[in-house]
Amino acid sequence: MTTELPLFPLNTVLFPGMPLRLHIFEERYKAMIAHCRATGSPFGVVLIQRGQEVGGPAEPHPVGCTAVIAQIETLDDGRMNIMAIGHDRFHIRALKYDQPYLVGEVEAYPLALSSPEQPPSRSDALRAWVRRYLRILSQASETSFDLQQLPGDPVKLAYLASYLLQVPPPQKQDLLALEQAEDLVARLVSLYRREVTLIQAMLVPHEEEPVGPFSMN
Repeated sequence: MTTELPLFPLNTVLFPGMPLRLHIFEERYKAMIAHCRATGSPFGVVLIQRGQEVGGPAEPHPVGCTAVIAQIETLDDGRMNIMAIGHDRFHIRALKYDQPYLVGEVEAYPLALSSPEQPPSRSDALRAWVRRYLRILSQASETSFDLQQLPGDPVKLAYLASYLLQVPPPQKQDLLALEQAEDLVARLVSLYRREVTLIQAMLVPHEEEPVGPFSMN
């Protein structure tokens, strides 16, 4: 079953349960937020596939995440700062252009579990890699992370891991679009292993820098 959902194309990917801060200044999005406030409905965040974030039209990727408005700060000229929280994944079936903002005919796209009673097989490995990743970032940036606050639920952990991972938006979109929880966890383990290895390599001091035509910068 499809429903109509106001869409906000952005150069970012939103995951269920994760926060998103937005500064609303375009008239079309002021109207969209006013509609959501009046109806108590969410809007959909979608990564831009083609087009631009401000001004012109944008074609979104087909899989996005609903955003529930949690806080609104009203500014001059009707501008707003909002805090939204990701809620549910959706798949766009059709686009409509009869409003100032983009509207999608969407259907729910929940992450499939191989077994509701059995967590994805590599969830423990993912938790270990996320902890290692955050420890390294903490050392590199002198920022502390509370590693005890990682969620126990494997799907929530996977979405948090997707949010924390510092990779380009298209790679995050690939994670959001995966159908199976098992595949998402496995992909994240692979990405975290790669990122931890790269960060560790950058942090290790080298006694002698390579020179000449074979230098690998």
